Amino acid sequence: MADCCPRCAFEAVDALHTSPVPGVWDVLQCRRCLYTWRTTEPARRTRREAYPEQFRMTPQDIENAPEVPALPPLRT
Repeated sequence: MADCCPRCAFEAVDALHTSPVPGVWDVLQCRRCLYTWRTTEPARRTRREAYPEQFRMTPQDIENAPEVPALPPLRT
């Protein structure tokens, strides 16, 4: 499992899902910024040192982020 979140470097990462075929992939999620990734994605999505600098987040970025809008109701 990842040692930290690629986006915010938080060390608490949870495994959300595991491949039906053992050992093929896992889906992980950061507890702080909620970034989610599959372990089979390229290094630029899965490793902090390769994650693009312009998309990295700090605790201050997360604290000051605008609220995510709610999903609109489904059309009937």
